[in-house]
Amino acid sequence: MIKTKFDNKLGARLDDTPCLQHPALDTLTESGLQIRHGFFTAKGGVSSGVYKSLNCGFGSQDNRVLVTENRRRVAASLGFRPERMFGLRQNHSSDCIFVDAASNAGTAARPVADAMVTGTIDYAISILTADCVPVLFAAPSAGLVGAAHAGWRGAVNGILAATVTMMIEKGATHQCIEAVIGPAIQQKNYEVGEDLRSLVSNTHPDAEVLFVPRGKEKYLFDLPGFVEMLLRAEGIHRVHNLSIDTYGESSDLFSHRKAIHAASPDSGRQISVIGILSDAGS
Repeated sequence: MIKTKFDNKLGARLDDTPCLQHPALDTLTESGLQIRHGFFTAKGGVSSGVYKSLNCGFGSQDNRVLVTENRRRVAASLGFRPERMFGLRQNHSSDCIFVDAASNAGTAARPVADAMVTGTIDYAISILTADCVPVLFAAPSAGLVGAAHAGWRGAVNGILAATVTMMIEKGATHQCIEAVIGPAIQQKNYEVGEDLRSLVSNTHPDAEVLFVPRGKEKYLFDLPGFVEMLLRAEGIHRVHNLSIDTYGESSDLFSHRKAIHAASPDSGRQISVIGILSDAGS
């Protein structure tokens, strides 16, 4: 069993592939199996240059061999086999995939979607971000976990509702679902235009309070706050927000926006993972 250390509500793993964790997800299923999760950073991998070092994004221009090794390290650090860690081809959609024992975790088999739910033991599910919001879910009484990638487009399109709906359809209840919002770009560093504000506010009028004016037709948008608002609107009240800024803490986290501002040719992607381990952790 990998040892973990928590400081109040938030802790970091003490191993060579560090990640952030929240105690709400460090729990057992009703049958006594361990739910294991991590919001991984940019540290602990083998990539170099703008991808230094734990870049887990196959969509980047990084060497695929290095990305594969980084993903292997992530899976192994949580006790999962690398060939049992599932990923997606993310496209800011509202599509959520259910992963079962017949699902294929191969790189080429990655479905086009932005969220996954599973109850299969020893399978891990993962999503990638570099400013967008990663959300990890657990419904211990139902033996289910979920992971969602929520940029503003995906959030508006309904990816969070789709994830919650699938968990409910597979046996969870709203009351038993825990949701943790991982590192994402925070409001102070997320300037957007009137077009985005109008689109979000027109579809979700309550979100108007999440925009702070900053000059002519410019606003600071609270994207993680928007995600939390949508989760609560779906009946999920156990929502925890790490409030960690990918842009402001980019020495430890990848930030697409910071890469653009620095005229970098590309940026890495950090990975967030959750799964249920058997007693053997095989």
